[in-house]
Amino acid sequence: MPTFADKAIAYYNTLVAPANLPPDIGVLNPYQQPEVEHIVGEFYSRFFSDPNPRVFVLGINPGRFGAGVTGISFTTPQNLRRYCGIDNDLRDTPELSSRFIYQVVEAFGGAKEFYSQFFLTSLFPLALTKSGRGTGPINYNFYDDRITTEALWPAITETVRTQINFGYNRKVAVCLGRKNETYLRRLNDQQSFFDRIVTLDHPRYILQYKTKDIPMYLERYIATLHDCITDV
Repeated sequence: MPTFADKAIAYYNTLVAPANLPPDIGVLNPYQQPEVEHIVGEFYSRFFSDPNPRVFVLGINPGRFGAGVTGISFTTPQNLRRYCGIDNDLRDTPELSSRFIYQVVEAFGGAKEFYSQFFLTSLFPLALTKSGRGTGPINYNFYDDRITTEALWPAITETVRTQINFGYNRKVAVCLGRKNETYLRRLNDQQSFFDRIVTLDHPRYILQYKTKDIPMYLERYIATLHDCITDV
């Protein structure tokens, strides 16, 4: 029987960027790089080599300094080494979301315990960028303009449809981001992937605007995640 890891590795290492985006929107596909292909294989083999279902934790789309570099959701090269024990030669990158997520992972009991219960992913699996005014590319969200959203909607639908076949708990999904919730609920209304959706504030929002309240948000994350696995 194929494991969760088998299915995830096959999926990520064959991802192709869509060709129908507006001309000023770029896509980063790290999975075409040999080192990222190796990282994906090692990460999923280490934490997902079983057929057990996971609770899906869904972000928006990767940032260019997290999964846009490593191929692992919400994970920078340095956090891949420090928390997941996976050596790599990728350049360390700044990524607020990854900093908070790995505080959550550690508070939950570490990477092995966390990933035995949860699958971190995104509605769209590749990092998006937009040309900045004299600053180079900047991070972009799939919902930042209507044309991009509608162009990617079939790919978003297929992303979630394919990934739930890795092995998922359909009773509940965790949505990261209040605005993201609008789109996940729209998708779920159309496709009935999950019985229930619970939403948490996005890690980037927490570290950018609510740093004084990080302990409260961390406690809220852990309580919500424990409620989700109790609901399984």
